[in-house]
Parts: sequence; structure tokens; C-alpha cells
Amino acid sequence: MYRHDNAFQEEYIPERRGFRNIAWLLTAALLTVFIWQIPFGDYLLYPFSILATWFHEMGHGVTAMLLGQKFRQLLIFPNGSGIAYHTAGGALSSALVAAGGLLGPPIAGAVFILNSTSAKRSQLLLRLLGIVLLVSTVIWVRTAFGWVILPLMGLSLLAVAGKGPLWLQQVVIQFLGVQACISTYRQLDYLFMESANVGGKQMLSDTGHIAEALLLPYWIWGSAIAVTSFGLLAMSLWHVARTPVKNTRL
Repeated sequence: MYRHDNAFQEEYIPERRGFRNIAWLLTAALLTVFIWQIPFGDYLLYPFSILATWFHEMGHGVTAMLLGQKFRQLLIFPNGSGIAYHTAGGALSSALVAAGGLLGPPIAGAVFILNSTSAKRSQLLLRLLGIVLLVSTVIWVRTAFGWVILPLMGLSLLAVAGKGPLWLQQVVIQFLGVQACISTYRQLDYLFMESANVGGKQMLSDTGHIAEALLLPYWIWGSAIAVTSFGLLAMSLWHVARTPVKNTRL
């Protein structure tokens, strides 16, 4: 019989190391990237495709706000595409905002994975992510589809954080961290395009914006971002694999 109180009781159990979770997380990551590259792959992994779009566009919007610009609105469409609108800045600012959409999600994903060894922090991050999904919908989302799908995702995460077993909360935050890290690879060819058709308009890709400001070719920036995203995933998973699991009981 467990004693219930308001504090978490945490203890390290050395024999329960993160190695046992790494294999399935890597398998899930590789399988997800592969399916995203095949025809109709976005629809086979529909919830994760929408979540990947949200991570990407929020990366643009949050980076713009950090640079003193205004994040105006976020559009999420049923086909899995999205657009973040923000006020314009200089060339360097444009490059940083473009990079924020590509690198923001892997950085957030690494934070999720690194903190997943503690059930208390995993629960906190699940609640935080659920709340951010809901708040971002109210403040920035301007499509009916976004107003339906994003709150459903946010409420689902809050339900897991509130009612799910502790081991499940840790597994879910690890899995979401992996999905955030690999969201850069959702449209792998996009990293190596100078321009793309977005919302029916031909415009510079994210790596095209970076190249325009920082001179080096877009494919070099695409390669650098792909390697960085993979490095963040590998580093965070290696940390989890070598860290004793911090088991938590209420």
C-alpha cells in the first residue's frame, strides 16, 4: 500500500538503465522518417505529421518573438502543411527565424529526452506541452482545422499527465522528444531546396533564406541542419542510455 501525499518520492534504481528504451525509440524514429518519405506517408502518420508541422511553425514564431518581431498567426492545414506569419526583420533576422523552424524542434526534443529519466520532470513537460498546444491555438492559430486538432492533442497529453501511469508518462515524453528531433526530416528534400511552393506561392525555402543572408549555398546549410538535428537526438539518447532511471512514486 502506497502512502499518498503531495510530494514525489524519487529513487534511483541502477539496474533499470535507459538502454532498454533506446532500441525501440531509434526504430520508431527511423521508421517514421522512412514512412514520411513515401507517397501518402504523411497520412499514415497523420497525428505526428500535424505535430511535426506545429513544432516547425512554432519554431519560426518563437524565434521571431525572441528577435523582437511579432508572431502574427499560425495556419495548420489538413494536408499537414503550415505557415507562420510574423513581422519582417533584416536579412540576418530572416535567416535566424528560418533556422528556428528547422532547429527549434530538435532542441526542444532533446530537452524532452534529457529530462525523461525523471518521472516528475516527464509529467511536468507533458503538462507544459499540452498547455502550450492549447494556448498557441487561442493566440495564433487561425484555421478551423487547427482549432480542432491541436486542442485534441493538448487535452490528450494533459490526460496522460494527469491519469497515466508514471512509466507511460516517461515513455510518451521520450517518444515525443524523438518526434520533435526528427521533424526536421519530415520533408527531407525540403532541406535541399532553394525555393518551394508554400500555400500556392513560390518562395524561398528556409535554407534558401539562410543562404541569402549568410552567403554559403543552401545545400550546405541543409546539410549542417540535418547533421545538427541528428547529433541532438544521438546525444540525448546516449545520455538516457547511460543514466539510471529515476523511478517516482506518489
